[in-house]
Amino acid sequence: MGKIISVANQKGGVGKTTTVINLASYIAEKNKTVLVIDSDPQGNTTTGLGINKKAISKTLYTLMTKTETVDNVIIPTEVENLSIIPTDIQLSGAEIELVDEKGREFILKNIIEENALKDKYDFIIIDCPPSLNILTINALAASDSVLIPLQCEFLALEGLSQFLHTYNLIKKKMNNKIEIEGIVFTMFDGRTNLSNQVVEEVNHFVGESIYKCVIPRSIRLSEAPSYGLPISMYDRKSKGAQAYEILAEGIIRNSEV
Repeated sequence: MGKIISVANQKGGVGKTTTVINLASYIAEKNKTVLVIDSDPQGNTTTGLGINKKAISKTLYTLMTKTETVDNVIIPTEVENLSIIPTDIQLSGAEIELVDEKGREFILKNIIEENALKDKYDFIIIDCPPSLNILTINALAASDSVLIPLQCEFLALEGLSQFLHTYNLIKKKMNNKIEIEGIVFTMFDGRTNLSNQVVEEVNHFVGESIYKCVIPRSIRLSEAPSYGLPISMYDRKSKGAQAYEILAEGIIRNSEV
């Protein structure tokens, strides 16, 4: 039975897409089958995994609006064992189109269950949009856990507090099985007091029971998506690559406990 992990934070620019691409790629390298679901209408995960959005018409949007089937939407990537349900800007209209749909918060969950995707993949990783909308709610309602990327900046703790409030509401009202997978500190610069202070404050705030990983600020991590490659294929010797491999190993260990 596979595990569904949403990568989510209500704030944009915290490294969600970078985390999804590289976490999924490294997990796939460990001989695990992985399905990425790009639930962000910007479609950056789709592009970052080498898929030309202009060349596809079968996406998460067509899946959620029941005009296409799962088997026709899933696309293999250049990474062995890694496939994706891609998306494009059309998905931004889903919230309006689904407004009268009964049980619209559980559309993605129903798709996963009806197609037995947890039996077909070891991990399903969902990239969420940077807001609390119907797409994010769908992802969290379908997930076993949520991984929270957190940028090492001054307002990080405030953003985390807001997201945890959302998480607790989802857990109480829609998905009592969801847990916090962990926190990923992104864009960490060990030379600055601020980065170290953010990590220290968050550790104190959430306690030691939550898995934590630190991803350093890295130009190579920023460059890789423009080539449609994960960091493992672009520059696996970089510090960012090493950090994401450690994260992947930790996620796999957590799933086996």
